[in-house]
Amino acid sequence: MPAAPLEWSDLRVFLAIARAGSLGGAGRRLGQSQPTMGRRLRALEAAVGARLFQRSSSGFSLTDEGIIMLRHAEVMEAEAQALARELTGRDGSLEGVLRLTCSDWFGRIMLAPVIAEFQRLNPAVILELLTDARIYSLARREADLVIRIADFDEPEVIARRLVTVGYGLYAKPETWQPVTGDGAGCPLIVMDTSFGAMPDVAWLTRTFPNAHIAARSNSRDVQAQLCALGVGLAVLPVPLGETTAGIEKVKLDIDPPSRDNWLGFHMDLRRLPRLRAFVDLLVARLSSP
Repeated sequence: MPAAPLEWSDLRVFLAIARAGSLGGAGRRLGQSQPTMGRRLRALEAAVGARLFQRSSSGFSLTDEGIIMLRHAEVMEAEAQALARELTGRDGSLEGVLRLTCSDWFGRIMLAPVIAEFQRLNPAVILELLTDARIYSLARREADLVIRIADFDEPEVIARRLVTVGYGLYAKPETWQPVTGDGAGCPLIVMDTSFGAMPDVAWLTRTFPNAHIAARSNSRDVQAQLCALGVGLAVLPVPLGETTAGIEKVKLDIDPPSRDNWLGFHMDLRRLPRLRAFVDLLVARLSSP
């Protein structure tokens, strides 16, 4: 492969296509159109003098030359990200952007009041809150702070338990009163199949073996609204259930299992003042004893 000068922006395009497997998916990752991605890929292949992807009806797959480029491009990406994190971590001002990610209901009910208070105290900091189901990478600076129900096992992440959230079974008033150990005739609203291993799903199956599933959603907010509309019974975080109009907690001998919520951020950002200030406020407002 002949040597050719390469721009980092071209390698970002290459990595996005390699990871997404399509021009459209890569374009969405980078905020560019599919035709633009196609033109930039053709220009990159012309610059290196090699075909980097095999095109087929199922998408884009790496050629041998593409595999070689992927190995080196990922090393360059990791070094660029490490440099950006270290330089950001040395920024001593309480200004700039802080990107957070958590689940939809947690962001709306638990995090929004803390964000509002922090912004009043630090108006020069722009807080971005992402609440979709995607898992954001701390190493790639896709997020500065992640709040989730699973602990962090990455060695470069500083993590701590933030808050333990209780869960309850909720229903529209005067609808169903399920009997523990049975549940016959009771419709259930549960997580979608990709979240079938969640503790509340196992609790529902064990506690009401004869109930039937009426709806599934990966969004607790959607589950709460379906519950309020009378679709069925739903296991919800208590802060969400108690603030959703038109539903009430079902009295049972035993409630669903509670869940720990963890916060984590990359160790390179531990000295970033705006991150430290937000984490301190977040812990003060939400942390379980």
